[in-house]
Amino acid sequence: MSESLRVSPAPWWGHRWPWLLMLGPFLVLLAGCYTGWLAFSHPDALVAGDYYKKGKAINQDLRRDRAAGALGLSAALRYDAARGVLAGRLDSAGAVPPSLALRLSHATQPDKDVRLELRPAPDGAFVAALPMLERSRWQVLIEGEDRSGGAARAWRLEGGWHWPGQREVTLRPAGAE
Repeated sequence: MSESLRVSPAPWWGHRWPWLLMLGPFLVLLAGCYTGWLAFSHPDALVAGDYYKKGKAINQDLRRDRAAGALGLSAALRYDAARGVLAGRLDSAGAVPPSLALRLSHATQPDKDVRLELRPAPDGAFVAALPMLERSRWQVLIEGEDRSGGAARAWRLEGGWHWPGQREVTLRPAGAE
């Protein structure tokens, strides 16, 4: 054969197959870097730093649940997102307490928690302005002050609220379902 008919092979970088084969591992490296960045820039807020102290407080919380049951307490909450209003009612076998503490805890991001001090009417109804709630599972806690005037909370009502899937939530003392 003549030398003019002989074809010299192209270098490896001139073919498309090596590039296609290297594309997969390259994409995996990019995804791993992005996942690492997410892990370090958004710390996990699910683990409490004072878990032992919180564990010791369980018995005190159970006493507060029993106190709410003895008072015949229950609460219903409804959030109107269009008006930015949280309306509710505290039902009690006795007199309605003059002030309530309401806490909405975000499932994973403590910086989005909401705390409200409420002054219910004599019939137990209350209304509070509330900024737009994020779609999430919220932990709802309503506490009443001790009648002796102390800052300690004498009872509590607690429950979960999947907003906006649930338009309203009813809270009853633990064990009173």
